[in-house]
Amino acid sequence: MNQKMTLGVLVGNRGFFPSHLIESGRKEVLQKLKDAGFEAVVLDIEATPYGAVESLADAKQCAALFRDHAGEIDGILVTLPNFGDERAVAETIRRAGLDVPVLVHAFPDEVDTMSRADRRDSFCGKMSVCNNLAQYGMKYSLTTRHTEAVGSEQFAADLQWFGAVCRVAGGLKQARIGAIGARVAPFKTVRFSEKILEASGISVEVVDLSEILGQVDRLDDEAQEVQDNLAEVRSYVPLDDVPEHALVKMAKLRLVIDQWVVENEIDAFAFQCWDAIENYLGIVPCAVMSMFSQQLIPAACEVDVTGAVGMYAMTLASGQPSALLDWNNNYGEDPDKCVLFHCSNLPRDLFTEVRMTDHAILSDAVGPENAWGVCEGRIQPGPFTYTRVSTDDLSGTVRAYAGEGYLTDDPLDTFGGCGVAQIPNLQRLLGYICRGGFEHHVAINQSQVADAIYEAMGNYLEWDIYYHQ
Repeated sequence: MNQKMTLGVLVGNRGFFPSHLIESGRKEVLQKLKDAGFEAVVLDIEATPYGAVESLADAKQCAALFRDHAGEIDGILVTLPNFGDERAVAETIRRAGLDVPVLVHAFPDEVDTMSRADRRDSFCGKMSVCNNLAQYGMKYSLTTRHTEAVGSEQFAADLQWFGAVCRVAGGLKQARIGAIGARVAPFKTVRFSEKILEASGISVEVVDLSEILGQVDRLDDEAQEVQDNLAEVRSYVPLDDVPEHALVKMAKLRLVIDQWVVENEIDAFAFQCWDAIENYLGIVPCAVMSMFSQQLIPAACEVDVTGAVGMYAMTLASGQPSALLDWNNNYGEDPDKCVLFHCSNLPRDLFTEVRMTDHAILSDAVGPENAWGVCEGRIQPGPFTYTRVSTDDLSGTVRAYAGEGYLTDDPLDTFGGCGVAQIPNLQRLLGYICRGGFEHHVAINQSQVADAIYEAMGNYLEWDIYYHQ
């Protein structure tokens, strides 16, 4: 997930404005991108006047450059050191045909440099650029402030936000989500439409749980690759008297899933986590799933495929592990607090402290000897983002919601993986979830990326997304 982001940079120019603004502005933007860790694809300074785009000929040349680097470019930055030529900007993006996010940025004028020799008028030019992009039917994003100095903290933050938007929009458009096993019969709540996801570029790759269990059964306990996985399972989290036979089964399950993930280029997956695997393999898969989420291949419970999509979106945005939890309990009388809980398969980094133990709920049903492998502990306090993705067969659309909150250190004496969440206007959010018929699962990530999720899903994927604030 340490993906190097590359932006196509389009420097807009209008010739009767001072040329020194283009020269200095281009240089400043490219240096800022380099400092922020971005690669840039931009016209050479000699290719057009000042390496900028003003005429149709400039637009064709810049578009050809972007097409030549289509496999590298994650997004396009339109920057306006002066008013810019709105037609040339729109023509460049249309002719490049990249279908990537576009960020429109304008330099600010200084109050004491408004003479003919130094005036930019980028404030006005940005409106004209956006007007033409809208006429051309193109999607684009805006900086937080209408004009921003390249050296400002706000522009630096907007670049990182735009990078997250590009990763989410680009990643989801070609995502491969795995489904291991069939939905458990009572869980109609996690039903979804493969075809609706496919229309957004998300493929669902299915494998029967029996195939996974059959391959596990064929593995020799003493095989080197099994022993290597066993060492990783043992060292992943502290073990609470977990028997050796259960750890070996986890190692073999992890090995088989990993081979399937690699072979099928899976980005995230959902697993049939009860109760066939407990009855026929004799473990719960939680710790194994936790290990995949920890290595940034999100693993969702209960064959919740669209839950896995939400997890993957936030992992793309933040570069951090995501988890899937239940909106599970009220927290006393506080209307803005609730308990988030799962049994659990939360990734290790989300916990304050964690240990591997048996499954407190399933052990009564399948026997404690068949229920080892839960990652149990308290979620770290701090800010977090939550996201839910769902398909609506009746409207043929993908729906979602996203928002941010805070995980508190309020006392909570229970089992599994859990935390107390504080969310502004929580009751309104819960009403939206229930009235909209959303699932009881929600993906979380210990970052603040809801605005990037909202922009990528709503603007570029054209999903119906609600941003709770």
